[in-house]
Amino acid sequence: MKQAYKTITGKVRRHNEDAAGIFKNQSGEYLAVVCDGMGGHQAGDTASAAALEILKKEWEHEPFPLLPEEARAWLINRMEKVNAAIFELSRQDVYLQGMGTTAVAAVCTPGFIAIAHVGDSRAYVFDEQGVYQKTQDHSLVNELRLRGELTEQEAESHPRKNVLTRALGTDKNVKCDASVMEWDKGEGVFLCSDGLSNKVTSLEIADLLQSRSSVEEAVERIVHKANDRGGEDNITIAAVINSFSMKRRMQ
Repeated sequence: MKQAYKTITGKVRRHNEDAAGIFKNQSGEYLAVVCDGMGGHQAGDTASAAALEILKKEWEHEPFPLLPEEARAWLINRMEKVNAAIFELSRQDVYLQGMGTTAVAAVCTPGFIAIAHVGDSRAYVFDEQGVYQKTQDHSLVNELRLRGELTEQEAESHPRKNVLTRALGTDKNVKCDASVMEWDKGEGVFLCSDGLSNKVTSLEIADLLQSRSSVEEAVERIVHKANDRGGEDNITIAAVINSFSMKRRMQ
């Protein structure tokens, strides 16, 4: 599989509270992760880094290929594990109280992808037909939009757009949304923090990923495009493109 990720601080923030990575397990399958920490410099850094490290270790020690529903359950279970770990860290250190992080993760196999998220970091998929947002932001503004109280345009410019309704580590228990879908050769998934999705459209991202000679070059250009448009927030993306032509039967 073709894969790359990148995270930068941006032009305004002094510290990068985002974290990202793409990891391979013992059966050769990939896990892509993007996290966006919150709660101040030290706390935000700690929360996102802890989430990434736990998911990395859990995935790298996974010995067997997962069936679709197993992958979905794996993601939900590990998100809950991350939530418990961050919540406990925040209770042990006064400087970390109130910290949390968004997280979006995708298990990528030759025949399917499983996606899970908490917060407003997003997952998109693209194929020959177009680009599709696969996650719904866990945010106050998006809930108002889904209830019909805000239009798309009003939601985009709302002053409380960054207020989350769910995050990892802020409460003892968390609900994680997860889904599974088939994919084929040439189709891709990209995960991003809101520092990217607020500056670059999903169509622009997909066009760059499909048109560039390498996914590494595309990811670099996407991040710099977002930075050139203001860079007020940390900017992060992780992308995986399927290079296999077979589809595994959904179980």
